[in-house]
Amino acid sequence: MIDVNKLDNNAHSVFLLYYHLIMVVKYRRKVIDDDSSKRAEEIFSYIAPKYGITLEEWNHDRDHVHVMFRAQPKSELSKFINAYKSAGSQLIKKEYPQIREKLWKEAFWSQSFCLLSAGGAPIETIRAYIESQGEKA
Repeated sequence: MIDVNKLDNNAHSVFLLYYHLIMVVKYRRKVIDDDSSKRAEEIFSYIAPKYGITLEEWNHDRDHVHVMFRAQPKSELSKFINAYKSAGSQLIKKEYPQIREKLWKEAFWSQSFCLLSAGGAPIETIRAYIESQGEKA
């Protein structure tokens, strides 16, 4: 059952659009640590509002990240993801020389990504799944 108090809206519509995004490091290099993941998340959060996107959850493993976000009907998801991956690649490689050594070309993120609408599973189930990702020491 949808909680109408959690619906988003704008001048002409009411909506609830959650997405689960998985982005993989180029060549699946295991270069993401807590610090670089946090920086990647900050970059995402900075760019997202320009596309009507709100970050809900973020977690990482050594070679990929899981992101849950809300969007608006007008959000251009592929343009946002490409803008984020481009800016994120440049900044992360500039700020983390140890990553640049393992990824010698421009890209940090793989060109491909997985984007799933979150309509089929309860949001809390997806949130719990994302929170459980990553290597356990």
